[in-house]
Amino acid sequence: MSATSLRLVAHGHTAALRQARFGGNDSLDEGGRRAALALSPAGTGRRDGDAVVCLSSPAAAAVETAEIFGLAPTVEAALADCDYGEWSGRPLAEIAAERPDALGEWLSTLDATPHGGESIVAVRQRVGRWLDAQRGLGRRLTAVTHPLVIRVALVHALDLPLATYRQLDVAPLAIVRLTAHGPRWQLRLDAASAPAPPNG
Repeated sequence: MSATSLRLVAHGHTAALRQARFGGNDSLDEGGRRAALALSPAGTGRRDGDAVVCLSSPAAAAVETAEIFGLAPTVEAALADCDYGEWSGRPLAEIAAERPDALGEWLSTLDATPHGGESIVAVRQRVGRWLDAQRGLGRRLTAVTHPLVIRVALVHALDLPLATYRQLDVAPLAIVRLTAHGPRWQLRLDAASAPAPPNG
């Protein structure tokens, strides 16, 4: 059985990310576009001759990030961000001021949906089903999605308690690599470039 190689790429910065808003469908902002261009095409880890399948969240920022990386993404609904219901597009600070108890419930209870959308448990079920389906396909895959989706995917892949997703910090344009050869995923941390020597 061939190994499956999966690169999870967080889309670039959007106004919603910078303003700590729940979800939405923003395009990349100017800083996000510049940062993605600076990484392309090295950001995907792609080499000439590789057969890379690219999937992306339906969100505009994810599709744009993939395209900047020179990939032709196929939209995959399972990679969508959490459905935040009536909170979608609204700032965290605004919800905290208007509905502090509801926000506290959502932050502390994994199956809570005070916004009428999707719970973190439901996101894990959705993303986990998709991740399990990729494991035995023996292909090279890049998936451009949202920081929250990557955090939940890592928890599922490594069989961690779901609450640990809160301890994972995934920045815009972060790249996480998972490999599977058999029934388990492994987290792969690729070597980084050596730091520049100190002056003097």
